[in-house]
Formats: sequence, structure tokens, C-alpha cells
Amino acid sequence: MTVLVFGGSSQIGHYLLPLLSARDEPVLALSRTAHAPAPNVTWLPGRLPDAVPMVEDISAIFSFGPLNHLAEWLEQAELLHAPRVVAVSSMSADSKRDSEVPTERELSQLIRDSEAALAKACEKHGSAWAVLRPTLVYGAGMDKSLTPMAQRAMRTRVFPLPAGGGLRQPVHAQDLAHAALAALDNAGAAGKILAIGGGERLPVGEMFARVRRSLPVDTLPLPIPAWLLRTARRSVGKLRGPLSRLEADLIADNTEMTRLLGVQPRPFRPDPDCWQAPV
Repeated sequence: MTVLVFGGSSQIGHYLLPLLSARDEPVLALSRTAHAPAPNVTWLPGRLPDAVPMVEDISAIFSFGPLNHLAEWLEQAELLHAPRVVAVSSMSADSKRDSEVPTERELSQLIRDSEAALAKACEKHGSAWAVLRPTLVYGAGMDKSLTPMAQRAMRTRVFPLPAGGGLRQPVHAQDLAHAALAALDNAGAAGKILAIGGGERLPVGEMFARVRRSLPVDTLPLPIPAWLLRTARRSVGKLRGPLSRLEADLIADNTEMTRLLGVQPRPFRPDPDCWQAPV
């Protein structure tokens, strides 16, 4: 039997593939680009939803890409053995539900619709499924939130520190990989959408400060006052959504996830390796 991984080259896949390769089942990872061979992992060219090669005897499926594409493929795929499915969604399903930005509200709705479509497709195949909804993910230098800020600061030697009192709960990609594997093995997670955040909640300002302190170079702190953020929020369209959430708490309740999966995510203690993508 075979484990099929969509998004093996993502930050979560980076940590999951070594965990899977240590198990007995062969692992096939789908990617649009070529990858060097890895122990017990075979890379296949392809993409969701319309360029997935035929794979027989699938026992489990992991997905770390767009849920709507996974659900579309599952709906029409021929799966003979009711493989278990573990997918990673996004806390944006909730945090952007009432956003003042229409495109963010649409994204939130798309995520929730895709989760429902995934559940329906899995039921069609008789497959157990579980979905993880993480908060802000970091750890492998591949995220689109903290890593760009860290890398820009390393280039310019200036680190902007926006004012904001909202709480954040960053979760390390390796902890997500462990949670995904536990969701596969734990029958109690079947049919669940589980929120998962890091092991620590901290004010947004402290989160940025810790990123700055973790950098391998000295940077000049540049505090950005609230009045300037309000001005940018009104005048720069692409910043309207992110800036509007600086005072909001973007956190997760890990209680059910920890009870079912036994995973205790680490506190936010970044180091320089968190901002460097794997070679």
C-alpha cells in the first residue's frame, strides 16, 4: 500500500516526508518540479486537480495545497481502498469571515466550502478524513508571512515594528507535520476539523520583536506608530486587510487537537534557520 502526498515540497511536507520515509509504506510525492531522490520517497510529476498520475493501492493521502483542488480531484478519482485523508486548511476560514475586505471574505468562504466538499468526496469513497486549521505557520523559511519580513530586514538592516495589541500564536511547520501524522493514525480524529496553533500566545509586537532578535545580523528597529498604520490602511489597498487585524486575536484553541492527537506544539522561539529555505 502507498502513501500519496500532495505538497511534499511545502514547508509542512519538508518535515513530514522524513517521518513517512521511516515507516513501512512506500511514499509517492507529487510535484510540478523535479526533486532529488530521497530515502523511501519517490517524486512524481503532476499537479492537482487535473494532472495526477494513476497510482494504485493508495492507503493514505496527505495534502498541503489548496483544498478546493484536492476536493475536485477526490470527487472524480478512482480509489479502490478507501484511503485515509489528512489535509491542512487555514485559520482564515474563521479569521477572515467578517473581514472588511471583500476578497478576504470570499477566500474565507472558499476555504469553508472546500472543507465541506472534501468531506463529501471522502464520504463517497468511504474514506476517513481529518482537516487541520493552523494559525500562522513558520519554521522552514518558506512561509509568506514572517519569512519575507525577516529576509527583507536582513537585506536592508532595518526591521519595521508595527504597533498592535492583537495576540498571535505561530505554529512551527514541524509540529504541524507531527500533528498530520497523528491525525492519520488516530481514529478519533476522523471527521474532525481541528484548530492548531503554537504553544504560546503573544502580542503581535512581541512576535515581531522575537523575529528581529532571531536574525543573524543586527538590524535597526523602526517603530511604526498607530496613526501611520491607520493612514496606510486607508490609502494602500493591499495592506487594508493585514493592518486591520493588528488589533485582532488570531489564535487557536489547541484543547481538542491535543486531546485527540497528543501533540504539544512548541512555544515561539525562532532561530536563524527558521528564515532560510531548504537548499
